[in-house]
Amino acid sequence: MISIIITAFKEPQTIGKAIESLINQEIKENYELIITAPDKETLLTAKKYTDKNHKIKLYKDPGKGKSYALNLLLKKVKGDIIILTDGDVYVSENSVNEILNKFKDKKVGSVTGRPVPIEDKSTKYGYWANFLFDSAHKLRKTLKQQNQFLECSGYLWAFRNNIIQNFPIDVAEDSIVPYFFAEKNYKIDYAENAKVYVKNVTNWKEWISQKIRTSRAHETMDKYVDTNSIPRTKTFFNESRGIINLFTYPKSLKEFYWTIQLIFARLYMWFKVFILVYIKRDYHQDGWEGVKSTK
Repeated sequence: MISIIITAFKEPQTIGKAIESLINQEIKENYELIITAPDKETLLTAKKYTDKNHKIKLYKDPGKGKSYALNLLLKKVKGDIIILTDGDVYVSENSVNEILNKFKDKKVGSVTGRPVPIEDKSTKYGYWANFLFDSAHKLRKTLKQQNQFLECSGYLWAFRNNIIQNFPIDVAEDSIVPYFFAEKNYKIDYAENAKVYVKNVTNWKEWISQKIRTSRAHETMDKYVDTNSIPRTKTFFNESRGIINLFTYPKSLKEFYWTIQLIFARLYMWFKVFILVYIKRDYHQDGWEGVKSTK
């Protein structure tokens, strides 16, 4: 039995495509598909699918955030494997089976899919998205080949049920849960053919807000796991070491100019994260945050 959970927040325009990309697959295992959202608009759109497919269930969460909603659902789902994705993305054909195949290895506790931007490189934010996603893909492939720990992507990932009881709400769940599994001597695997297509932000205000939020959510992981024995992959130091790759990625003067801008944008982001976390002690807290340009 497989439990697939789509978490959403004010995404009535995109939830349909997210659902269709899953139910149109020939999933080998018996499954339930749960759509959780705090808003009526998203749930009303999702309800159109429940009449035609009895495997689809709706859950109205209290609106306190993604991790909070998932903690509540962990007590309700029936699956041996839980697959998580979002309401503003859609997954590739056969992505579920690609993920499930990894769990045939009993030593695998968690699996991540591969995020792919739907934008091309013709705009600055599209170029930035392609570079960052491609870099994450190469890093995960390298870590997997070296049999090292790797973090998951919240856009599409999965884990074995009944091993982790709940998620901390002040840290990124897609990062901390793989750590919990690694501490129990499970492997984290990468299903690179399980692709999840992501529409990215198109303006500076949302870009910097999103990146600060994501990065700040990694800075409290030391409260729950020993990151000395299992080193974090998302750090300022690791990113700095890969800066040389930035200069081999651009294929034109325009892309080179955008590359320089990205370097300063990431430096600014890490500076803001440092001030928030280590100076102001303003730590990440769970909560829904709307991003208009990705809808």
